[in-house]
Amino acid sequence: MPKYIDIHSHVNFTAFDADRDEVIKRALENDTWVINVGTQIDTSKKAVELASKYKEGVYAVIGLHPIHTGASFHDAKELGEGGKEFTSRGEVFDKNAYRELLKNPKVVAIGECGLDYYHCTEESIAKQKEAFIAQIELANEFNKPLMLHIRNLPIGRQVVQGSYFDTIDLLKAHAKVKGDVHFFAGTWDEAKAFLDLGFNLSFTGVITFTHDYDEVIRNTPLDMIMTETDSPYVAPVPYRGKRNEPLYVKEVVKKIAEIKNLSETEVAEAIIKNAKRLFDI
Repeated sequence: MPKYIDIHSHVNFTAFDADRDEVIKRALENDTWVINVGTQIDTSKKAVELASKYKEGVYAVIGLHPIHTGASFHDAKELGEGGKEFTSRGEVFDKNAYRELLKNPKVVAIGECGLDYYHCTEESIAKQKEAFIAQIELANEFNKPLMLHIRNLPIGRQVVQGSYFDTIDLLKAHAKVKGDVHFFAGTWDEAKAFLDLGFNLSFTGVITFTHDYDEVIRNTPLDMIMTETDSPYVAPVPYRGKRNEPLYVKEVVKKIAEIKNLSETEVAEAIIKNAKRLFDI
């Protein structure tokens, strides 16, 4: 088994077109396994293709990101430079298309799916919920864990209940499986609600340059924590400002160990155990 695991990366994105294999090789040679995550059908297929190239240590998660349920902003790191053909077209979740990808044994979860209220209207939230429920149903069908993406409204916008608790409500109503809350950025009350439901929380390099999540990390049991990079985004200290990559996940492990006042070895070993249990790898 590896020493580290990046449970949420996007080496399948166009940001890595020039050196994708080298990035994966660097991770594997440094005892780091990688799970690449899809955000729509195209990037999900790429994640599966990439995982299939490696006998061990590279896996895929497939699904539809909530922002891609409608026409969304263009992210060159995700979809590439160019014209409108690369921009999210507002994908309707097609269970049969994703079922085909699930035939590959390297697919370990469904996602990233969930609710993103950062850019939203009542209509877009309804579409997000519809797609999310469909993905929960598919996860139930294949007994695969969920990789959740959840983002609240910007500060200053009024909301009765945030996206974290709306997600909890949908999971309680529909889910028969557990999963991971990717890039957790909520409060301790929100964290506790997911932990009580049996969901893991994963943290990114953001924790290396802000103390906003120290309380959540201190309070979260070690057997419910996982680490990720969300590459190519949010590179940790000392790589801030650079393109992130899976190799840097060790910096997240180091920071969690520091916050929880534990040894890096103990934290690293626990995270590998947690990932093996959730993703059955």
